[in-house]
Amino acid sequence: MMAGDWKSAANAAAIAVEERLAVLLSDQDSALSMLFEGMRYSALAGGKRIRPFLVLAFSALLGGKKEAALSFAAAVEMVHTYSLIHDDLPCMDNDDYRRGRLTNHKVYGEAEAVLAGDALLTMAFETIAHAETDASCRVRAVQCLAAAAGARGMVGGQMMDIRAEKEKPSLEVLCHLQELKTGALICAAVELGCLAAGVTNEEVLNACRTYASGIGRAFQIVDDVLDVYGDQELLGKSIGQDARDGKVTFLTYMTKEEALTEAAALTATAKKALSGFEGAEMLCSFADALLSREK
Repeated sequence: MMAGDWKSAANAAAIAVEERLAVLLSDQDSALSMLFEGMRYSALAGGKRIRPFLVLAFSALLGGKKEAALSFAAAVEMVHTYSLIHDDLPCMDNDDYRRGRLTNHKVYGEAEAVLAGDALLTMAFETIAHAETDASCRVRAVQCLAAAAGARGMVGGQMMDIRAEKEKPSLEVLCHLQELKTGALICAAVELGCLAAGVTNEEVLNACRTYASGIGRAFQIVDDVLDVYGDQELLGKSIGQDARDGKVTFLTYMTKEEALTEAAALTATAKKALSGFEGAEMLCSFADALLSREK
């Protein structure tokens, strides 16, 4: 696949994972219709689908079969969607819009949104448990996603983020915060793609993790820049929310130019990590696209 084909691959991944999510989130029990409607509202709302794309792309890069990778991709997107639902709640970021439309709690209510998020989180592990791969692979996949989503990953990063509103963190602490809150799930997506391909070699996994860490940190830096300088219509959400909430971001410590320079260096490191992989040009092109994105 040519380097410029990342867009078609990402579109194909988005379509495939949304089709899988639509099946997984269908239910015939009328008593649960409101719950599943809320789950579908957020899970099928579009978005960049970066994490499922990475699962499928790394599985393909390493010669994996699509079916197992697709289950892992759906699972990681469920976890990501649950985190967005909860992040938008009044007790967290208190956002009214996500992906260009009202947030889940604005449509269904706060309690209902909490339950929709909880249900997506738990269904993610149910989905991995039924993936068409061997049992040892499923166990490693559960361990990988649970670690990335839990106390030593995304949830831990969210807690650090809450504490950062009361006590300004150093740049070093901020980097660790974002490594957990945003980067952990991106790293998990890449590792899940490797596992779907049956890869357990630590040298290979470490190279893939280096790529994931680089694009994850670069992604967050660009996100912070867009929150100040981005186009609200393109982003599909309010800009300037972090500043209004008094949140510490990378722009607390860097100018826009310094931040983008750092993001470019991280992207270069990520690309270098894949230099020994045949067929990695598409993922390198994708890393460049994340760096230059406007939404």
